[in-house]
Amino acid sequence: MPYRLLVFDWDGTLADSEQRIVAAARSAIETLDLPDRSHEQVRAIIGLAMSEACQMLFPGIPKSQESRFVACYREYYLRNTGTPVPLFAGAEATLRGLAAQRYQLAVATGKGRRGLDRDIASHGLQALFSTTRCADDAPSKPHPQMLEDIMEELDAAREQTLMIGDTAYDMEMARNAGVATVAVSCGMHDSQRLLEFDPLTLLASIAELPAWLSARAR
Repeated sequence: MPYRLLVFDWDGTLADSEQRIVAAARSAIETLDLPDRSHEQVRAIIGLAMSEACQMLFPGIPKSQESRFVACYREYYLRNTGTPVPLFAGAEATLRGLAAQRYQLAVATGKGRRGLDRDIASHGLQALFSTTRCADDAPSKPHPQMLEDIMEELDAAREQTLMIGDTAYDMEMARNAGVATVAVSCGMHDSQRLLEFDPLTLLASIAELPAWLSARAR
């Protein structure tokens, strides 16, 4: 059965947002006088909902401090309104081309709703996505609910659905939902870690996806 629903992660898959996320998280850490965490430590949690990310960065942190961290992070992330978060090279053209081929496109991300909607709107991509799910809508990855909700809303079978992502959290979420995956190595987790989840393929970037889909359909 050919794929008709393509579900994309956002950060690290479509959006080259690592620097902005890490900067916002480290600013929140400094503001709240929490123990310092390195760029690499923060980078490793990108893809999770920020509440789960906070628990990974600071195991056992009280819920009250976790809530303050999430709010502070979001304030810093949303403060930079002048320059849109950049997309990876070829990402916009890829999305527009796939939509023109009548694929249904969706997003499943650990971002908050305000940040996701702002990022999508800043590139004028709202009309391309049939639906989106984020950390405000469902449990954090790797819980499968985001994918399950998207498939239910769009009436897509698991066999018709493909998850495209750059982290082990994306791969594990898809596995938990019974959905096939394509991994991209341009984002947060290295190729070796992604290959542990047996994706159908590992691409260098999202721009390679249309050619792979075309070859698979022959």
